[in-house]
Amino acid sequence: MGSEWGTWLNKRFGGSWPLLFALSLVGVLSVFAGVPAWQAALGWFFLVGLTLVGDHRPEPETNPSEAEDETRDPRLLDEISATIDALETPSLLLDQEANVLFQNRASDRLLGALPMGVHVSARLRSPAVLDMVRETLANGRPNQIEHAERLPSQQVYMVRIAPIELKRSGNLGQLYLLCFRDISELRRLDQMRSDFVANASHELRTPLASLRGFIETLQGPAKSDPKAHERFLSIMLDQSTRMSRLVDDLLSLSRLELKANVAPECKVDLVPLLSHVRDSLVPLAEELGVEINLHLPDVPVEVTGDRDELVQVFENLMENACKYGQEGERVDVYLKAAEARPVEVTVVDHGPGIPSEHVPRLTERFYRIDADASRKKKGTGLGLAIVKHIVNRHRGQLSIKSKPGEGMRVDVFLP
Repeated sequence: MGSEWGTWLNKRFGGSWPLLFALSLVGVLSVFAGVPAWQAALGWFFLVGLTLVGDHRPEPETNPSEAEDETRDPRLLDEISATIDALETPSLLLDQEANVLFQNRASDRLLGALPMGVHVSARLRSPAVLDMVRETLANGRPNQIEHAERLPSQQVYMVRIAPIELKRSGNLGQLYLLCFRDISELRRLDQMRSDFVANASHELRTPLASLRGFIETLQGPAKSDPKAHERFLSIMLDQSTRMSRLVDDLLSLSRLELKANVAPECKVDLVPLLSHVRDSLVPLAEELGVEINLHLPDVPVEVTGDRDELVQVFENLMENACKYGQEGERVDVYLKAAEARPVEVTVVDHGPGIPSEHVPRLTERFYRIDADASRKKKGTGLGLAIVKHIVNRHRGQLSIKSKPGEGMRVDVFLP
């Protein structure tokens, strides 16, 4: 019975009923002590009123977002985060206010560590990317944009944001995945392709224009001039030969690119192959006043490769050494083979050499240090590019070293 009476008092007066009882008892005792009844009653009402008002103070307001945070399902957020962390693509998990809830390890390397809960604009300052994020948050549709980072190096990313559709929300609200896909290599290849087409067109247009000019001259002013005929026809032959070499090199590059991922399977002995290449270049070397010296072992040295392509590699390297190292009057070719190590073929000229800053670009298509000098030596600008493609197809490595006054050294390593 006592517990029921206490429950009723709690419901009726809340937690302040013991204080009200005490105030009532004090009021009764004060009357017996001689205090006028009206004063005791007035004091009792005043104190009781203060007690009841204080007991019904309004409760502090609760922030809806804080309440939502308290009811979020942490296990669901952990599951989503673990999935995103397994992605190789830099990715951020955003809430509907564009605050970062999680970033994977790949994005740590790209963007640096971000405090959880910070707005995405704390790191991404690109107006175009932020506008894209705001647009998707507003309409709920996926979106993407190309974005370039110029520091610390030129990188191009396809930035994409999309809403995440969850079967159970876990009170997480709408979530979004922001990804950064690196397309720098694709853009670099596109640029190389554009440059290649432009350079090839230029290289073909020049001799074609020359041929057309000579033909028009022979048909017009020099129509009856035998000496002009002889001189112009000789130049026209050189120009047509140059075009033929260029077309042959372009076709070689095209064929190599088609089978770049197909490794050769035949066995080739490099000792007779290098001797054959040297013999085929003797007339050119004698014309240039250069001697080609071979330093070969007395035993066969076999590699897995395509014989015709390997001939093309060493023919290009020896011919370049003769032409551009002509001042040294000597080209040395070394063949080295050791147990459990790649076979090494080294072509060394003793010419003027080139500045080291040009070396990394020598294997680019149509790259020339001196375009006029290269054309005079009947170069197409594709020789070392072809060499690089063939060596790569043979799963080998190409190394080029040169300094002014020290000639050039080219090493080919074949497995």
